[in-house]
Amino acid sequence: MLYALSRTLLYLTALLALASCTRLDLAYRNLDVLIPWSLSDYLDMNRQQKRWLNEQLKEQLQWHCTTQLPGYLPWIDRFQAMVREGSASDAQLQALTHDAELAVKQVAQQITPSAVQLLQGLSDEQVATLRQAFTDDLAKRRKALVQPPLAEQIDERAERMQDRLKPWIGKLNDAQRTSVRAWSSQLGAQNRAWMDNREHWQTLLLAALEQRHQPGFADRIGQLLQERRALWTNDYRVAWNATELATRQLIIALLSTSTSEQRIQLLSRLEKLKSDFSELECFKSARKADDV
Repeated sequence: MLYALSRTLLYLTALLALASCTRLDLAYRNLDVLIPWSLSDYLDMNRQQKRWLNEQLKEQLQWHCTTQLPGYLPWIDRFQAMVREGSASDAQLQALTHDAELAVKQVAQQITPSAVQLLQGLSDEQVATLRQAFTDDLAKRRKALVQPPLAEQIDERAERMQDRLKPWIGKLNDAQRTSVRAWSSQLGAQNRAWMDNREHWQTLLLAALEQRHQPGFADRIGQLLQERRALWTNDYRVAWNATELATRQLIIALLSTSTSEQRIQLLSRLEKLKSDFSELECFKSARKADDV
């Protein structure tokens, strides 16, 4: 079950990268909001911590499957209706994005107590290791995403978007490639704003960890996980708003220039996604309980 659920979360990621300005993509691909589950990428945990983390992950996945996944089906249905029409409005996409944002917040709220418990139990050595890992990660990402000339950043961003779209709608036509290129150009130097904001958030987390045995630590972690928007840098706030608008415009353009074959492929993938959800035992149990 665990493997199947993890796989469907990856499917959901790909869908949301197309249809909701990557709000849930942040939660399930980058795992930025699920800090307890991504810490293992930055530091070595002892056996007891790993065992505890695995148990927590199982519980969180079970919670997500039984309480959250059922709500995604109507969300997918709404997107499917747009695909069948071959068109979408900005208001419709804003509504989908809003619902995706609420879903992210619910996940963040759910995992906060586990995050607090795990982070409070880190040793000084582990915090130092995490600090160095963050430094190394930022340096690597800046080299790849910020240091290249802006024209190169725009080209690579457009290529990444085309790669994400291809499994869902197949090969893009000329009009769609032009739209993707325009979208990437509109984002401009967004990479730098994103990196600066990432560093800002990590700095706040490390500062909180220095006070992890002091009163108020749980509240600070709760804010870091649940109120991330309030902690954004001003530059990133501006860049994010522009990115959301540009991405909604891109989706509208992609649908309006889609072929019947592309829409059939996308609808088929969406039906497969819904089928994968429905076949999960935890999902079936949740639906049965609702019927009682």
